Amino acid sequence: METTTTSRPPAPVRTTPRPAERLCYATGALLVLTGCAHLAVFAVDGGPWDGPVSWRKPVTFGLSFGLTLIAITWVTSYLRVGSRLRTALLVVFAADCVVEVGGITLQAWRRVPSHLNMETGFDTAVSMTLAVGGGVLVVLLTVFAVASFRGRPTGPAGMPLALRAGFAILIVALLSGAAMIARGVVLTRTGHQEAAYHSTAPLKPLHGVSLHAVLVLPALARLLSRTTWSGAARQRIMYAAVGCYTAAVVGAGVWAALTW
Repeated sequence: METTTTSRPPAPVRTTPRPAERLCYATGALLVLTGCAHLAVFAVDGGPWDGPVSWRKPVTFGLSFGLTLIAITWVTSYLRVGSRLRTALLVVFAADCVVEVGGITLQAWRRVPSHLNMETGFDTAVSMTLAVGGGVLVVLLTVFAVASFRGRPTGPAGMPLALRAGFAILIVALLSGAAMIARGVVLTRTGHQEAAYHSTAPLKPLHGVSLHAVLVLPALARLLSRTTWSGAARQRIMYAAVGCYTAAVVGAGVWAALTW
């Protein structure tokens, strides 16, 4: 007796964001707006742009955390991660981003340093909260990075390469951020508070450049998918883009090593 099997049709592509995704996108946009608002505060109030106490910190952290939250919410839709796990990780990630930017912004308005500040009990609590929050960020983003390599990401030609390269470079950002905190804590604990505030400067370019590869490279892959170029041509462009971005990260790393 002959039997026939029918293959299941491919699952429809989901285009409408889930509630958790909409929440993350809205939270990211709000963080970006807070960064822009503090740029206006800086324009009115003035003061130094560099240093441990300045309006630069709520500006840059608001923009960076907002863009990163939006980027992670988008790019993880291409990863082979269970929907419930991804939703839980994204919600925790969004909450952690709010805590980080909120603590930094609070200390900026109090006119005291946010990181590595152990001057009072309250300042120590804020500083430790930011440090723990940074640890949570490392864990969450590492989970997504591992997922990008365990299963081939979906998406148009060049997107799997963009995602894997973006997350690999993001690990560099996480490691450099951890190194900044670790060195600053050591200096603070040994009584070198001012040195601790300035010890992070050499690693800041490396941290900043490597942080946003997970947005820039997938965005380029997405833009290329809208062209009429062949998949092979788009893939070659992505390889070149990854090479250029990697060179920028290496350059920032060399500069950090020379000035550390």
